[in-house]
Amino acid sequence: MHPPGADAVVVRFGELYTKSDAVRERMTARLVENIEAILADRGVEGTVDAHAGRLVIRTPEPEAATDAAATAPGVVSASPAVSVPSERGAIEEAIANAAREHYHEGSFAVEANRGDRSLPFTSEDVGEFGGAAVFAAVDFEPTVDLDDPDLTIHADCRHEETFVFVERRAGPGGLPVGSQAPVVVLLSGGIDSPVAAFEALRRGSPVVPVYLDLGDYGGPDHRARAVESVQTLREYAPNAEQPAFVVPAGDSVAEIADTLEQGRMLVFRRYMFRVAEEIAEREGCAGIVAGEVIGQKSSQTAANLGVTSAATTLPVHRPLLTEDKTDVMEQAREIGTFADATIPAGCNRFAPDRPATSADRERIEAQEPDDLFEWAATDAAAAERLD
Repeated sequence: MHPPGADAVVVRFGELYTKSDAVRERMTARLVENIEAILADRGVEGTVDAHAGRLVIRTPEPEAATDAAATAPGVVSASPAVSVPSERGAIEEAIANAAREHYHEGSFAVEANRGDRSLPFTSEDVGEFGGAAVFAAVDFEPTVDLDDPDLTIHADCRHEETFVFVERRAGPGGLPVGSQAPVVVLLSGGIDSPVAAFEALRRGSPVVPVYLDLGDYGGPDHRARAVESVQTLREYAPNAEQPAFVVPAGDSVAEIADTLEQGRMLVFRRYMFRVAEEIAEREGCAGIVAGEVIGQKSSQTAANLGVTSAATTLPVHRPLLTEDKTDVMEQAREIGTFADATIPAGCNRFAPDRPATSADRERIEAQEPDDLFEWAATDAAAAERLD
């Protein structure tokens, strides 16, 4: 929803304000690059500039550009806007035009923000003359409600220009992708791991997806759905240069299944973390991200998470650790990975009939094959690279 004549998008960021001047400048430049990459990836025309504590996209496609900006991690909100000179008459006209286009019933408010104290009017002045412009523009009796209006017309007044808009489209927040070190993500293509990968992106870390091909233990189209998830995640950071990897794990999985009954799922998880560590060290990644949630599965009890994490010297990040499944599913729908995650994975055929829920680390280490980590190194070295 944009005002008539919209020619810009006002983009706001949150956490960047808490950083030092040097860090904020660096992160802002990164956010500009990321938004430009998303615009280019979508074929949307626009240029992005830092503008007095905000970013502004100049574009003939305000709706598409707003959607693009609201995709970028680091963006709190974005608004399609019309830019006018910071003069009373121009601001009144833009507010009146917005009212004619979007205000047809209910209550309204004019909310102004004066970003330059040298302007010859205050925020309160803009609210008053902007409200009067609305009364003169519509053909019914308007109702003013400053607390909970049905429509709010905003005026963001800067030194040379004012941006008038009528909506704030929410972004993911967080930090710009590339402002933190990259991490490996153990991506199954199920519901949880793509959401965990998105959370890593949202905190500024480029992700290196690692998918383990389970061979005979993989479900139908298991790999295809993982690749689809990777492609969906790439839409949030199309300029990230990190590859994805497919690891041929079928022989190792079959050997674990044939050798072990009790505890084999934990041994397999330890093998996975070791594979991830091998690739992380090769790709210069600072940690491993897993889509695990406390208590969701037998291998994910609080006790068992400690057993599996001990297989690697790298930190294991679990962004979804305390989330409810319903919340994770809803987020998967929001970011677009849910549809790709509904095919059965096949992992249930690997799980033992009586899984261990509170395993002892020493016992698991004694049970697992002596050369388990060598298998992991060999399989990681044979990984197929997907750019």
